[in-house]
Amino acid sequence: MSHPPGLDLGQLRSHLDRERPGLVGGPLSGRLIEGGRSNLTYEISDGTSKWVVRRPPLGHVLATAHDMKREHRVIAGLHPTAVPVPEPLLLCEDEKVLGAPFYVMEFVEGTPYRTAAELAPLGAERTRAAVLGLVDTLVDLHAVDPAEVGLGDFGRPEGFLDRQLRRWGKQLDASRNRELAGIDALQSALGRSLPASPAPTIVHGDYRLDNVLIRQDETDGVDRIQAILDWEMSTLGDPLTDLGLLVMYSARLELPDSPISTTASAAGHPAPAELVERYAARSGRDVSAVSWYTAFAWFKLAVILEGIHYRYTLGQTVGAGFDRIGELVPVFIEHGLTTLKDPKNSQNSQNSQNSSEG
Repeated sequence: MSHPPGLDLGQLRSHLDRERPGLVGGPLSGRLIEGGRSNLTYEISDGTSKWVVRRPPLGHVLATAHDMKREHRVIAGLHPTAVPVPEPLLLCEDEKVLGAPFYVMEFVEGTPYRTAAELAPLGAERTRAAVLGLVDTLVDLHAVDPAEVGLGDFGRPEGFLDRQLRRWGKQLDASRNRELAGIDALQSALGRSLPASPAPTIVHGDYRLDNVLIRQDETDGVDRIQAILDWEMSTLGDPLTDLGLLVMYSARLELPDSPISTTASAAGHPAPAELVERYAARSGRDVSAVSWYTAFAWFKLAVILEGIHYRYTLGQTVGAGFDRIGELVPVFIEHGLTTLKDPKNSQNSQNSQNSSEG
């Protein structure tokens, strides 16, 4: 029996037989699903049925950053709602089984679209529908009453934006080893103009096209979101942080061979302004401060990328593309500053180009 790193299939099978007798019918096989940024995701199968296992990365230190119980709790709360999430089947906090806590959930068929090239076979019309569906599903998530699904204490929404800005500022300080023009100005400008948050909701924290599974319905041909994945950054907080991140990921970076996945250049992809308008119309929320949330998303991603670059300079990362991460950071900083200075232009500059391709 071949075991993927971090997944002892024999131990897992014994545990499943004890806790969910009859679930597994044959010998287990498993493979690591590539693409996750942090926690490890595996597909397992008994030859007839398939499931998914999630566990922290190998050799993880900060348990709070890879909280399997927390991930399991949020999808368990959301599963009975209109929000599409995989059905959670089992949570194991006993580290003797796999060496770390883990949970098992149903396997959901669908595709996470990570690049414009992957979207190209869908064509402009289907791409447009898929991205607009991403907005509609986000509205559904933000419409869930946390208390009604047992998540009323899932986070601390008071002072959420201030804490988020300080948190990512500390992350930046922890990986400073070069001058980054404009990053301190961006952080200070964000701090001076904190918007008043709307009523708190469940926040995904990393909401984008490649964190959902999309599948075309065989009867009507419509591409629908089958499941939202990767809830490791979820909490209770300001819903517009999810919108700002989605707007940021919908901007065109125009960087050839960028190691950062982007789908915004795909034919039919709606412009950021249209996504904001659709969210506002369907949610009823005031989105007049969306430029702040989008600039914050640029800042947050600049910090994350600088952390990756810092680890690369120390020889702590391996793989293709890491050598080019560092050159992207100034681009993200500049986008953040531009968004704060001229928010209307930053959202609308792509309208004509996107619509002409659609």
